[in-house]
Amino acid sequence: MSSPIEAHPSPAAAIDGDASRHGISELFADEVVTTALSRDVELPYGAGTAVLITLDNGHDHTKPNTFGPGGLLSLNEAIDAAAARTDIAAVAVTGKPFIFAVGADLSGVPLLQNRDQAHAIGKLGHDVMRRLGELHVPTFAFVNGAAMGGGVEAALHCTYRTVSSGVPAFALPEAFLGLVPGWGGTYLLPHLIGAEKALKLIIENPLNQNKMIKGPQVRELGIADAMFEPADFVEESLRWAAKVVKGDITVERPEVDTGEAWDQAVAGARFMVDGKLHGAAPAPVRALDLVAAAKDRGRDEGFAAEDDALADLIMSDQLKAGLYAFDLVQKRAKRPAGAPDKSLARKVNKVGVVGAGLMAGQLALLFARRLDVPVVLTDLDQERLDKGVGYVHGEIDKLLAKGRVSQDKANRLKAQVTGSLTKDAFSDADFVIEAVFEKMEVKQQVFAEVEAVVSPEAILATNTSSLSVTEMASKLEHPERVVGFHFFNPVAVLPLLELVRGEQTDEAALATAFATAKKLKKTAVLCKDAPAFVVNRLLTLFMGEVLGAVEEGTEPETADRAVAPLGLPMSPLLLLQLVGPAVALHVSETLAGAFPDRFSVSDQHRRMVEAGKTEVFGPDFQLDPEVKELFSGGGTPSSEQEILDRALEALAKEIRIMLDEGVVAEAADIDLCLITGAGWPFHLGGITPYLDYSGVSERVNGAKFHPEGYKAL
Repeated sequence: MSSPIEAHPSPAAAIDGDASRHGISELFADEVVTTALSRDVELPYGAGTAVLITLDNGHDHTKPNTFGPGGLLSLNEAIDAAAARTDIAAVAVTGKPFIFAVGADLSGVPLLQNRDQAHAIGKLGHDVMRRLGELHVPTFAFVNGAAMGGGVEAALHCTYRTVSSGVPAFALPEAFLGLVPGWGGTYLLPHLIGAEKALKLIIENPLNQNKMIKGPQVRELGIADAMFEPADFVEESLRWAAKVVKGDITVERPEVDTGEAWDQAVAGARFMVDGKLHGAAPAPVRALDLVAAAKDRGRDEGFAAEDDALADLIMSDQLKAGLYAFDLVQKRAKRPAGAPDKSLARKVNKVGVVGAGLMAGQLALLFARRLDVPVVLTDLDQERLDKGVGYVHGEIDKLLAKGRVSQDKANRLKAQVTGSLTKDAFSDADFVIEAVFEKMEVKQQVFAEVEAVVSPEAILATNTSSLSVTEMASKLEHPERVVGFHFFNPVAVLPLLELVRGEQTDEAALATAFATAKKLKKTAVLCKDAPAFVVNRLLTLFMGEVLGAVEEGTEPETADRAVAPLGLPMSPLLLLQLVGPAVALHVSETLAGAFPDRFSVSDQHRRMVEAGKTEVFGPDFQLDPEVKELFSGGGTPSSEQEILDRALEALAKEIRIMLDEGVVAEAADIDLCLITGAGWPFHLGGITPYLDYSGVSERVNGAKFHPEGYKAL
């Protein structure tokens, strides 16, 4: 059973007065107010009259309901009106079509001037929403569509909940951004479904790329008491509510274990957070502390603790960086800087892929699925070609087995992906991308062979990770149609596409590249044709500082652990293994050749590649003894802090140089690249905000990258 409710009378006038006193409504002047619209409905079976409150901001589903001060005060007025009535049997809350509510309106958060205002935001949410659980009649949340953050919490405050089986997204994403579920989530949810299940939504899912759950899972977890189909969801929910009101249905909820099981769940989640973030992000730890303490707290104490946590986190640099990162992927990614007029883009009705290796296979599958056009691969011999096409067909079979595609779709995709031993198969292709060995002469030869058979309008794209696009196109009759189209591995997971404009790349080729990237559902960032572009240039520098410390005599494990405070998705040596030592060496050599004063090649790294070592770690995730032996030497070891400092200072210096060179339009594009292409943590806001608020930017460059605050656009 959930914890007992403590009476907490909160008249609308007092709540409105609190909001006005702290001036928070004025800070949210641009709020799109979600209005709480009330109407009476007669419940079936003679159960009486219910007030049905519909949350609606007046826009369609593309602008979801959110709770800012105006929205909360509107909901408070609706609750106040219902509280004053003696002729009703229930109150129910639902949302406009497809949307329940997706959380707090964060637009005014960067404008908050002090902790008192931040505290008032948390208290306002609590004061309004808790009234849903403290009325004189039962309350029902009819979760008809997407529900996140404060939307989920509004539902949790109600006595009962129904959910539509069609709900596509239900989540408490606050820890992902740098907050905690601060309007009741860390207290109400574990008391409803137990600490272990609650922590999956509060901690584990947000830290797992902000994972969402769907309607059926909401019911399975016990968050919702009933589930109905979307077509008649509200009608069925009202029928169910009527039976609850009349006593014909008794909602049974499992007893929540507030003993050892609660403590074990918290300990397990804490171990996961420590291992993943190494103390780099305060919000998940604060959320864990709140859940841990909620076991023995009453509601008033639990809610007050959430208010304090929100006040602290809202004023933190981490939240500002997290909101900046969120805006990057939600807004800037959809309006890429430097993209030509989309009307110049050419249609792509067939795609050619040169090569049939693993990367080529991943590209072929992506093009076939997203563009739904014929894709043909070429390679030098039948065995490699068959293996490449077979890989794509096998991946399609996996999608079919998982229910991701229908049998008809799977058959069509397989028919669209074919192979050829000659490049004549590209004669009618509109877009040809090469994914062959990373060597300039090889790529130039490939493009010459492709140009001989394709039309003059066909776009030629290279998936090179570091070579010059301009040089690659220099011997062609039509170099203006060559563009860099650099994917990140694994192609299906990482969203980034570095679009590289060579010196002669024209607007039509670039526009076609951007349009194709959009259809592929990738985040496209325009880059200048500079060595290793953005991500590989910075990661190689970062890894080079770690390998340099090893070469000087630092134990490999110590050097690898030095950057753990950043909370990166993987350590430098694990990244070296993922990328492949040989590929990483090639990029290092390219950059060392271009910028010998800032980049170098580790002799130990080169020896490792020459020895044929492809794995840095063994199956037990311990450093391979042979690799460790190759890494031995040097007599001037560094401390972990010294290594972290030198790595961050090198990044700050290089990013400043890249911006001065015009490699990308703004610092925001650097951050967008690292977040979407390298998994750089959201809580850091990419890299440049972290360098700013940690003081590294000013120490190295004499100025911040964002002197007036973080702006995604």
